[in-house]
Amino acid sequence: MKRDTSNSLWRQANRTLVGGVNSPVRAFKGVGGDPFFVTSGKGATITDADGNELIDYVLSWGPLVLGHAHPAVVEAVCKAMERGASFGIPTEAEIILAEKIAALVPGIEKVRLVNSGTEATMSAIRLARGCTGRDLVVKVEGCYHGHVDSLLVAAGSGLTTLGTPTSPGIPEAHAACTLTMPYNDLEATEAVFNEHGENIACIIVEPVAGNMGVIPPEPGYLEGLRAITKKHGALLIFDEVMSGFRVALGGAQERYGVTPDLTTLGKVIGGGLPVGAYGGPAELMDQLSPVGPVYQAGTLSGNPLATAAGIATLDVLTAPGVFESIEKKHRQLGEGLGEIAAESGIPVYRTQVGSMACLFFNENAVTNYAQATASDTERYAKFFWGMLERGIYFAPSQYEAAFMSNAHGEGDIARTLEAAKAVFAELG
Repeated sequence: MKRDTSNSLWRQANRTLVGGVNSPVRAFKGVGGDPFFVTSGKGATITDADGNELIDYVLSWGPLVLGHAHPAVVEAVCKAMERGASFGIPTEAEIILAEKIAALVPGIEKVRLVNSGTEATMSAIRLARGCTGRDLVVKVEGCYHGHVDSLLVAAGSGLTTLGTPTSPGIPEAHAACTLTMPYNDLEATEAVFNEHGENIACIIVEPVAGNMGVIPPEPGYLEGLRAITKKHGALLIFDEVMSGFRVALGGAQERYGVTPDLTTLGKVIGGGLPVGAYGGPAELMDQLSPVGPVYQAGTLSGNPLATAAGIATLDVLTAPGVFESIEKKHRQLGEGLGEIAAESGIPVYRTQVGSMACLFFNENAVTNYAQATASDTERYAKFFWGMLERGIYFAPSQYEAAFMSNAHGEGDIARTLEAAKAVFAELG
C-alpha cells in the first residue's frame, strides 16, 4: 500500500504537533510503525492521503454508527451552520436532543449536555460528591473515563489501598481520593465498601468495558454493584460514553436491566461532532446550578452543530430494524473471524456486545484487565498491519473495540473475511 504522502505528512506533523498527534492512540504506538493520514470518509470507508480506500471498523472510535458523512447528518449540520455555529444562549435543538436521550435511556429523566466524554464523567463525579457530601470515588481497573486527574490512577499494593497517579502532573492528593479494583470482581468491591463505604461518593464503571478490548459484565456483576452502592449510600455511575446506543438503544442499562443513579454519554449522541452528556433522576440532576449548588458550565455545551448531528443520528438509528441490522452484521463478521482463526490454529478469544466487538489474541477467556493484558500484542500488531495492507482498518491497539456501522454491507464483510484468511495464514 502506497504511503509516501502520509509519511511526508507525518514528518511535517512532528515539527509542530506533540508526537505528531492530538491524541496519543493516533500515534500507533500499540502496533508500531507510523500512522496514515485521512482525507475523507464516505459510508463504511475512509480514503487516506495517498488515495488508498480502507474499510473502516474504527469509525472515529465509535460515534459514526451510521457511517461516514451520512446524508441526513450532513444536511442537518449544514443547515445548522447556515443559522450560526454557536450562540451561548438556549436553542430548541438542545431540548429535542435531551428529550430523545431521556426517552431512550432508562436511568435518565434530566440531562446536562457538555462537550466531551471526559467532561461528562468529570462532571458526574462532581455531582455525586456534591449530592453525597463524600470524597472517595471507586473506579474499575482497565476502564477509561477520560483524562480526569482523579481517574488516571492505578491500583495500590492491595485491594483496599488508595490509588496512585499514572501520569506526571497529577497530585498524589487527587489520586488518593480514588480506589481501584478489578472488573467483574464483586468480592473486591464489597471489601472496598466495607472498609471505606461511609466515605465513598460513587463507583464509576463502564458497564460493558470498551477500553481494554470489549469485555461484557459477567452475570450478576452489574446487579451486585447496584446492591452494594445502595447498601452503603453511594451512587452508581455507568459510563456509557462508548456503550450508549451501541450495545442497545438504551445502552447497557437497558440490555442488562440495571439502572444506575447517573449515566454519562458521548460518541453516538454527537454523530461525529464533539459532544457529551450526563443525566439521571430529576432529584439528582436538580442539584446542578442554576437550580442547585453544584457548579458546572460550558460556553459551547449543546452547541447547534453538535445537537443537529446528534438529533439526525438518533432519528435514523431508532427507525425500525436499523439497530438490529447493525448488530447482526457485526455478529456475522465476528463469527467469520472466529472460524478463520480456528482453522488457522491461532488461539483467539472473541467478544461482542451489540455493535462493539474485540478479537483478543489470547488462548484464555478475558473477563478483566489482567487477563486482557495477557493477550499477544505482537501477534495483534501483525494482524493489524496485515489487514491494513489489504485495505481493512481495525483499531491500532489490541485493547480497543471494533465498531460496525449501518453503512457496512455484505460486500465489506466478505472482503474483510477474505483479507483475514490471508493474514491468518501468514500469522500461522
